[in-house]
Amino acid sequence: MSSNDALSNYESTSRLNLSPVNSQSQKKLLIVVNSSGRQASSVIRVASAVGYRVRGQLRNIRKNASLSAELSSLKDVELVEGSLEDLAFVERLFEGAELAFINTTPYGWTDEVATGKNLADAAKRAGVKFYVYSGLTDHSKHSDRPLAPLPLWSTKFEVEEHIRAIGIPAVFPYVGCYHNNFSSRPYPLWQLTPIPDGSFEWRTPFPADVGIPFIDTEHDLGAAVIQILKDGPRKWNGKRIALAFEVLTPQQACEHFSRGLQRPVRYVNAPCEIKIPIPDGYRAQLEGIVHTLCNNKGAYFRPEMECPNTARRLWPGWRGLEEYAREVWPLEEKQNGAQWAVGLSGIVTPAEELEQGLEFAA
Repeated sequence: MSSNDALSNYESTSRLNLSPVNSQSQKKLLIVVNSSGRQASSVIRVASAVGYRVRGQLRNIRKNASLSAELSSLKDVELVEGSLEDLAFVERLFEGAELAFINTTPYGWTDEVATGKNLADAAKRAGVKFYVYSGLTDHSKHSDRPLAPLPLWSTKFEVEEHIRAIGIPAVFPYVGCYHNNFSSRPYPLWQLTPIPDGSFEWRTPFPADVGIPFIDTEHDLGAAVIQILKDGPRKWNGKRIALAFEVLTPQQACEHFSRGLQRPVRYVNAPCEIKIPIPDGYRAQLEGIVHTLCNNKGAYFRPEMECPNTARRLWPGWRGLEEYAREVWPLEEKQNGAQWAVGLSGIVTPAEELEQGLEFAA
């Protein structure tokens, strides 16, 4: 063989091995549940882009047809329809899988603890090698300063304890407050109210001197989770990770929004107002947030969890709140027909959108 032939053969072989995944049979299968959620859809998009096979569960593919069509069009993504309360379906869901990203949601008609435990048990029986469970804390179990638990967070912590007990290799990212919690719609805690002079006002019970951890879930969560999966259980097994890239006081958050929007945004400490119908169980969650996080200034994450440097090391390309306010929030507001943006009627009612977005953490 000539030296040129040898070089050509070497370059061809090298090109084939540039990717960690060379054939369909070698691609790792990642299971994702509640695939239309903000966390899950972010993970699916990045996983597909970097060479994983994805099997994503949806309760009803037709309910969010446009997102389902988008995800289904991605390379190596298969969406399957079924209920997580159907144990036979859950068993089939994990067949052949090595990896899982699980973020359960508190639908009023389901038992999130039972669902979470059943998913973990099925994953272990199927031989899943690394289980990423999106969790949150139970403030009553903080050793330094126990406080009343938040009902929609403590259920996740109970599932986390079960996952640890059964011994499946697992990691527990705790996700911060979503950037797109903010809306000009009358949502509790997060409404940026348009003022006739063109400014905005954020009336919220979050205290002025306590930082809030923020994440652009759609932009950054998927990339961080995929890096966790690539690092694997050798680095992350059994650990909790604070997934938030900025910690901002309410005043600082308003300053970031103001710079992004190029208009004044003012913080006003005020009681939590409920102006729209809210899903079952969420009123108790709101009351818990006000009591534990606002009035008692409880920590968002567990006291031993570092934030935000761990998240930033996982994904250096994160998008901050100012950039989100400048580049994304006006588009989302325009899409939903916010009058300050386009003067049109809304596309989705606040009550419907709130129910769809119950996975958000606070």
